[in-house]
Amino acid sequence: MQKKKKILLINPWIFDFTAYDFWLKPLGLLYIAGVLKKFPEFELFFIDCLDRTHPLLPKKLKSKPDGRGPFFKEEIEKPEILKEIPRKYSKYGIPINIFQYELEKIKRPDLILVTSGMTYWYLGVQFTIELLKKKFKGIPIILGGIYATLMPEHARTYSGADIVIEGSAENKILSVIEDIIEIKVEKIYFDSIDEIPYPHYQLLREKKYLPILTSRGCPFRCTFCASYLLNKSFYQRKPENVVEELQYYYHQFNTIHFAFYDDALFFNKEKHINSILKKVIELKLPIFFHTPNGLHAREIDFELACLMKKAGFKTIRLSLESSKEEFLKKVSPKITLEEFENALENLERAGYKRNEIEVYLIVGLPGQSKEDIEESIYYVYNQGAKSRLAYFSPVPGTIEWEKMIEKGMLSPDSDPLLHNKLAFSYIIKTISPEDFEYLKNLSFKFWKS
Repeated sequence: MQKKKKILLINPWIFDFTAYDFWLKPLGLLYIAGVLKKFPEFELFFIDCLDRTHPLLPKKLKSKPDGRGPFFKEEIEKPEILKEIPRKYSKYGIPINIFQYELEKIKRPDLILVTSGMTYWYLGVQFTIELLKKKFKGIPIILGGIYATLMPEHARTYSGADIVIEGSAENKILSVIEDIIEIKVEKIYFDSIDEIPYPHYQLLREKKYLPILTSRGCPFRCTFCASYLLNKSFYQRKPENVVEELQYYYHQFNTIHFAFYDDALFFNKEKHINSILKKVIELKLPIFFHTPNGLHAREIDFELACLMKKAGFKTIRLSLESSKEEFLKKVSPKITLEEFENALENLERAGYKRNEIEVYLIVGLPGQSKEDIEESIYYVYNQGAKSRLAYFSPVPGTIEWEKMIEKGMLSPDSDPLLHNKLAFSYIIKTISPEDFEYLKNLSFKFWKS
C-alpha cells in the first residue's frame, strides 16, 4: 500500500483598499478538494487566510445574522503604482503568526494548491506563495482560480507558483498531480457539472452560511463582465440535484443561509429555479437565500416572485447598471426599464417591500458621465428601491478591456493593480475622485432615507 500524499490547499490573503465578506468562500478550491477526497491516496489539509472565525484572532469579529461581516485587517504599505490614491491599503485575513502556526501543524506536504480571486489581488497570492516557499522548500505549488485563468502568463511570471492551471480544473487536476508527484490514481472524468462531487465544506470552520452553485457561466455578453471567459459555455444543473445538495448541508451542518454564486440564476426559469424553489417549499426547508450576484430582473414574473418569497429569498440584488436605455442596449442588453419596473411590481405584490430590494448600478465605465450615474441613482430611489454602486474594474479579455486597449487607456501588459476598482477611477480618471465621492454619498443618503 503506497503512502498517502499530503496535499495542502490554501485560500490566500487579499491586499486591497477595501474588502468585506459577502459570503466569500473559495468555492473552486473546495470543489477540487471534493474531487480529491474521493481518493484514499490523498490526505487533505486546508488553511483559509480569510477565516473570520479563527479562534486565535486578536479580536472577535462581528457578523450579521446571515453571515456577512468584516475581515480582520492590518494596514500595509501601498504599492508604488497606487501611492497617489488617498486611501489606506490593507492585508485582509488572519495575522501571519496564525498562518505560520497552522503550517506547523501540517509538517511537510507533498503538494500545495493555491487559489486566486480578482486579478488585482495578485499581491496577496504572491505574498502567500512566498511564505509557503520559505517554509516548504522544494514543494511544488499549483495556482488556479480567476487571476490564474484571466492572466495566466502574468501568473506564471510573477505569482511564484510552479504550475498555473486555467479554467475549471476538476477534469485536469488528477493528471497534473500525477505528473509532479509520484503517485498513480484511477482517473475520473466528469461529463457534466452534475457529476462533480460536492465542495468539501467539511474543511471550513463555519458552515452555517455556505455558497450554492446551480449553474456555470452566463448566456449573456455584458461588455464589462468576464463570466463567459471563466466558463466558455453555460451549464445548468438538474434541479433535483441542487435540492439534494441543499438538504444535505442543512441536515449535515445545520446550514440555514445559502448564497447563490450563479451569474444567470433565473435563466430558463420554468425548468430551473422555479423547480428548485417549488421543491424547497414542498420540503418545508427552513433556509434562507441570498444573491450577492445581480439577478436578471426581466425573468421575475409574479409566479417567480411568489416562489422567492415562500422559499426564503432574503437578500435580493437586481442587475440594472443604468437608467439610460441607450447605455443598456450597448453595454448590458439583458434588461429594459420596463422589465425592471415590472420586476419591482411583482416582488412588491409577492410581499417584499421595495426598500428591501437592492439594485446594482455601474460607476466609472468609460463614457459614463456623473450626470448619467446621478440620474440612475435618482431613478432607483424614485422606484422605491436601494441603489448599490458597483465600481467598474477593467477585466482582461472583456469587450470593455479591448476597447480600452485600442484607445490607449491601458496597455495589454499593464500592472493588474490598475484593474482595482478604486485605483482605476483615480489613475485612469474615468470619473473624478470628487464626483466618485459625491455619487457614493448620494446613494448612501437614499439608503438611510
